[in-house]
Amino acid sequence: MFNAENMRFLAAVFLLASTAVFLTVRNKGEIVPVPPNYRSFPRSLGPWAGSDINIPRDVVDVLGEGDFLFRDYQNRSINAAPVTLFVAYFPSQRAGDTLHSPRNCLPGAGWRPVSASRIELALPGREPFVANRYIVAKANQRGLVLYWYLAHGRTVASEYWAKFYLVEDSIRLNRSDGSLIRVTTKIAPDETDAQAQERVLSLLTLAVPVIDKYVPR
Repeated sequence: MFNAENMRFLAAVFLLASTAVFLTVRNKGEIVPVPPNYRSFPRSLGPWAGSDINIPRDVVDVLGEGDFLFRDYQNRSINAAPVTLFVAYFPSQRAGDTLHSPRNCLPGAGWRPVSASRIELALPGREPFVANRYIVAKANQRGLVLYWYLAHGRTVASEYWAKFYLVEDSIRLNRSDGSLIRVTTKIAPDETDAQAQERVLSLLTLAVPVIDKYVPR
């Protein structure tokens, strides 16, 4: 009978085994794609106007060598909180620079999870896929977080499956590039979680087809 402790143990064994296999192919020549410069990502998406957020040097040092998009998008047609889009793309993950799970980063920024679930997203340009959905809180503030992993046209919610595919693609494609897409917004006291989610999806409908052009397939 599998309980939560057994599942965590199996997940740890899986990650260790994946890492061992990954290291066996580490020294092979690797194909490292060159994506478009993320600074060229459109600041205007329909009614949404974007403004870049500075990533502190110490945070960049933790993230590692990659390309990052960190931007607030404000819908000019409504008076509501902006939606923050964060895209982290690593051309190679063989030197120790790997995707960091928001599940671990958010508590470090003072946000605690209130609820965690999965949601199926049906957005232009790709088949429906599953993303992680968190409601988080800090002091008297609440927020919505959606995130998923994207590599070589494949979208997954699970960080364990993302790690599995990293190893598989390193062997099969000789590539270890991958990305994390995260969107967040604050939930106003007078709005529901569903209303905040609709605002996020309104931006994603326009942003996801563009993101796909910045993450090599």
